[in-house]
Amino acid sequence: MSVLLAACAAWMFAVGTFLLLQRKLSRIVLGVGLLGHGSNMLLLLAGRRGAAPVYGKGAEAETFSDPLPQAMALTAIVITFGVTMFLLALAYRSWTLEGDDDVEDDLEDRLIARSSALDEEVADEEIAVTALEEEH
Repeated sequence: MSVLLAACAAWMFAVGTFLLLQRKLSRIVLGVGLLGHGSNMLLLLAGRRGAAPVYGKGAEAETFSDPLPQAMALTAIVITFGVTMFLLALAYRSWTLEGDDDVEDDLEDRLIARSSALDEEVADEEIAVTALEEEH
């Protein structure tokens, strides 16, 4: 059963990562949700042995399960909820302004990429000119 749950968590991580790489905000929101659920499943699977962490008195400490993965899972739930709400707000704003939730390319990134390509062309020309001058 642990192997099946680990495989399910791996599947959630894989599909969530694939969805995060898409251009639509709705798919990105679903990807964040799947990554959050996968991490919760993996954390709870890691601390799944023994009895409840605080249950009964006088029992040996080795029989209790580790409470740290459960606390980390609760923290992951809160973080995933906050990120999902933020992305939903972004998607709603994008939908109301543009009528679509497609993520646009950043114009400054395009300009930087274009300027670096021009810098490479200039550097190649300078190398060619230097080589011609050395030949003469």
